[in-house]
Amino acid sequence: MKTEKVESCAICGCPVRRSNEPARPTIAGRSLATEHPYVPERFFRRSADRHGTATDGLFDTCPWGQEKQAALCCWECHEELMRNPVLLPGDMQAFAELVRKRGLGEEDKPETRDKIAGRVLLLHEVIATGLLALSYLEAAKVGHAQSE
Repeated sequence: MKTEKVESCAICGCPVRRSNEPARPTIAGRSLATEHPYVPERFFRRSADRHGTATDGLFDTCPWGQEKQAALCCWECHEELMRNPVLLPGDMQAFAELVRKRGLGEEDKPETRDKIAGRVLLLHEVIATGLLALSYLEAAKVGHAQSE
């Protein structure tokens, strides 16, 4: 008897389904399996949408060693969460201040794309640091609750 492998979303853990049908606003559509690239292809002087088309990339090689790697997500997490981050005015101001402090701001657009590449690296650093801090706080809450 063959056991069917159940795939799940890397973020929310829901079972995902594979289909050639487009995603629709239904449970089945929202659970459609979608590959979410860890690092966008356009960062490497090529386009995932337009094969063979060279773009003005940011990196020659992936700074994180994740080029062409992807996570399996449900359509909902891929499209609604990962592709549409919420950055409020205070978040933008705080990030802009970090950009300035790191010398990644621009008065005029330069010939090279080094500064936008630096801002991409900085944004990843901000996300990674925030995840680490929240993980630490969550662990502290669990430890505190268990000691009561």
